[in-house]
Amino acid sequence: MKNIIHRILTAILLAGIFLRELVVSSIAVARSVLGERDAAASAIIAVPVTLKTRAGVTALANCVTLTPGTTSLHVSEDMETLYIHVLDAPSSETVIADIKNTFEARIKEIEG
Repeated sequence: MKNIIHRILTAILLAGIFLRELVVSSIAVARSVLGERDAAASAIIAVPVTLKTRAGVTALANCVTLTPGTTSLHVSEDMETLYIHVLDAPSSETVIADIKNTFEARIKEIEG
């Protein structure tokens, strides 16, 4: 019972993190589109995934896609790599770390 409560609380935390990322990313995309700065440094990045289930990988891909400025393109057959397009990538390492530390870590907790 305690494990289920932990998973529910983690899911609520994930929803809050997603909403925060949604707002922050929306502002960044608006600045990129409306701002005077040069073209964004878009990139396609291979994100290593350590989730155990298809549902977990699907949740991660959906979180990435629903966040403005990022789109999930493909999941490898072995489900260990998620390919994403990023509108403005400061560096591949930064984008990967952000995804792993925000979305993947919480989804991994929910998986159990």
